[in-house]
Amino acid sequence: MPPLEFAKQPPTQVSARAVAVFAGARDGTALLGADAAAVGRALGVDLSAELDGLRFDGSPGAVARVPTRGRATAPILLVVGVGDPARADLESLRRAAGAAARQAAKDATLALCVPADLLAADADAAARAAAVAEGAGLGAYAFRAYRTKTDDLPSLERIVLVAGEGADGRAVRRGLEAGETLVRATNLARDLVNEPPAGKRPPALADRIAEIARAAGLKRRVLDERALAEGGFGGILGVGQGSSEPPRLVELTHDPLRTKGHVVLVGKGITFDSGGLSLKPPSSMTTMKSDMSGAAAVVAAMSVLKQLRVRTKVTGLVALAENMPSGDAIRVSDVLTHRGGTTVEVLNTDAEGRLVLADALAYGAEQSPDAMIDLATLTGAQVVALGSKIAGLMGTDDALLDEVEAAAEAAGERVWRLPLPAEYADHLRSAVADLKNIGKGREAGTLVAGLFLKEFTDGVAWAHLDIAGPAFADEGDGFFTPKGGTGMGVRTLVRFLQARG
Repeated sequence: MPPLEFAKQPPTQVSARAVAVFAGARDGTALLGADAAAVGRALGVDLSAELDGLRFDGSPGAVARVPTRGRATAPILLVVGVGDPARADLESLRRAAGAAARQAAKDATLALCVPADLLAADADAAARAAAVAEGAGLGAYAFRAYRTKTDDLPSLERIVLVAGEGADGRAVRRGLEAGETLVRATNLARDLVNEPPAGKRPPALADRIAEIARAAGLKRRVLDERALAEGGFGGILGVGQGSSEPPRLVELTHDPLRTKGHVVLVGKGITFDSGGLSLKPPSSMTTMKSDMSGAAAVVAAMSVLKQLRVRTKVTGLVALAENMPSGDAIRVSDVLTHRGGTTVEVLNTDAEGRLVLADALAYGAEQSPDAMIDLATLTGAQVVALGSKIAGLMGTDDALLDEVEAAAEAAGERVWRLPLPAEYADHLRSAVADLKNIGKGREAGTLVAGLFLKEFTDGVAWAHLDIAGPAFADEGDGFFTPKGGTGMGVRTLVRFLQARG
């Protein structure tokens, strides 16, 4: 990612290829913000007339390019729309900053003014600066590792934030640092998801996670296949036994001095999901490198906890397996014995994520934490119900779910609370084991999967985020979501843990 920096100079004097200011929209025309108006005066132009001529209306993400004609250090002024100021919020500002980053010239420096106006909600300069930094940093992301030609990808050399009219510079600097941390974590998750499956088979990914943890000051422990067998992790072993590369469980711990509570985070880490013997059609496998998005979110969020001085003890459990068909793969009607002794009849090997999560949740519950949160690309039914932009949220504790919802709203990541109806638990009854791993056909698939996971939480306050839709984008948008891994859940987890202390 390009470095994010703070500049003390006014926008017309900052060294950059382009400088971005923001505008609102009112009655179909652009409404200049204080920064845009000030820059227009400094340039000696009627900026409103210039924008009218370009048919710029200030709608969300609209971008106008205005030459500064040598009257500013930057040759180009970008005016970016946030929409109706009566409705614009920090997410509007995030999206606008992302649009500016994606519209900026290649291999150049982009400066952005942090506005003190244009938003309906009361947000201080630090919060506004964090939103601008997040939007620009996320919008500038591109996965280049395997591309020999990158002309069509965003490419910025630097991103510079400038305090706008009436914005406190010290607060802007603080906000920039907070935003940069979230960008770095989110882009790490994106990189992990976008890596091709051959490059992140369970042992290799476990090693990569251990390296990330070491650099982040986290304690780490990797359970190999022998340790998993000794520990009774039959779900993880069962899913992974069809692959030539064995599964792993990675345990990460952030344990600061004078801790304030304990939270366990659990991530589904299926590094590639063929469906196993319940084989997926080829078209459904094309995005299955993303089936470890929950694991990526947990690792990425934990990678910044020490830097953010989060006081809560956090344990991260990342269950890694490759779900492949072979002569050694689990068969339909096999029975697995999970951590803690619960037995499960496997009636669909493509419902494997819940099998690895069950072991990790049971192990996490043994630590008696105050709360557990799991993230998983768990069900296609979530995509049917909520689409590609909204995650499904379920759980057993209303106060915890309220906290997760508040964190997601602050992060700009959309979640929707779904029920866990007790009467649907009958769908999981098995004639030969304690449970079966699927319900009745296509009925309430997301809810039944949540009810399955609930069986392994042992009464601990628990929240489940099904991120099957929003974790991976088939097509990016014009703001800050790229094609491929999105990093969904990272910013929600970080804000949740920061709010806890």
